[in-house]
Amino acid sequence: MTTPLALDGVKVLDFTRVLAGPYATMLLGDLGAEIIKVEPPQGDESRSWPPMLANGQSGYFMALNRNKKSIRLNLKADRAVEIARDLASRVDVIVENFTPGVAGKLGVDYTSLHKDHPGLIYCSISGFGQNGPYRNKKAYDPIIQGMTGLMSITGEKGRSPVKIGIPITDLVAANKAVIAILAAYVHRLKSGAGQYIDVALYDGMISMLTIMAMDYFATGRPPERWGLDHIHRVPARAFETADGKYVQVAATSDSMYPVFCRMLGEEALATDPRFETNASRVENREQLMPLLEKKMRSKTLDEWLMLFEKAGIPCGPILDLKEVFADPNIAARDLLVPVEHPVEGPVQLLGFPYKLSKTPPRTRLHPPLLGEQTADILTEWLGYSPSRIERLRADNVL
Repeated sequence: MTTPLALDGVKVLDFTRVLAGPYATMLLGDLGAEIIKVEPPQGDESRSWPPMLANGQSGYFMALNRNKKSIRLNLKADRAVEIARDLASRVDVIVENFTPGVAGKLGVDYTSLHKDHPGLIYCSISGFGQNGPYRNKKAYDPIIQGMTGLMSITGEKGRSPVKIGIPITDLVAANKAVIAILAAYVHRLKSGAGQYIDVALYDGMISMLTIMAMDYFATGRPPERWGLDHIHRVPARAFETADGKYVQVAATSDSMYPVFCRMLGEEALATDPRFETNASRVENREQLMPLLEKKMRSKTLDEWLMLFEKAGIPCGPILDLKEVFADPNIAARDLLVPVEHPVEGPVQLLGFPYKLSKTPPRTRLHPPLLGEQTADILTEWLGYSPSRIERLRADNVL
């Protein structure tokens, strides 16, 4: 017997493309929601983006669109908009990431739809939100990273700002959208009322500044870039080892630091008044760090890991992705899932980052081919006949 899913029965109409929106709806699909992905005739543009798999399918698209059904609709045609609105009347949630104002021009905006569907939960995801001076500004992850201060605190001290290596602003916004949608759904269960949700990449990253923002509020000084170091904890950083690899160590408590020094064979550093407390180590880090760096280069990564693990010192290697996915913990935590794709065959996708004991997420559908379920959706949801579907295809509505 198949285990139930948390969002069984929840229907979502997905007008999103590229990254933040598709990732959000994929998360909902992983939890059991039925996701109808509305694509233009040429498809979500990410279908043509690298990395390309062996048979020409986009790995970019694959990473963000499992557990969805695809319908092709040319929303420039009136009859396609009618179909979209008809589908919208039958769903619980709509997610879109059009440029602000575009949904209204197409007639699939919240104001137009909720009049006849008061229980509708409608989520708009955009770069800078639906109001404010940057409402119509083009938004891409690096731009948001720069404008929210993230790059100002990322990188090495005294050197250029550095971009985070993943599209963090899109991924954070997607998670914020899912949280808001689930909150709105709980509210609807209690009240029957839907609502409008405005999620912005910009807002999401501002909310993630947390401790760094408080550092600025407390001191009035913008935090600097600290590279491998921690702004308020010493030693909490990555050290280069004898074999040219790096080990991340966090031995900042005043009880842990002496143990760390003993593992290094440098007990005197634990009793030196300049380094006895975390506060004094932070103040004198420029004197302490060269001493630690020199000592850490005396053993290999594996040697340090063995010593630190035995002593109970928090530590870990810095791995590349080949090493990450060979790590036995990946399999132990089910963080990879195989999916059978009709064009590519077996495809490896990332697993689920949460474990639910009664309603575990699972992969039910491969990332869809463009318009793969168009006929099925029109037949099952709207009762269209095969001949009517063919006429719509001939008229470039689908």
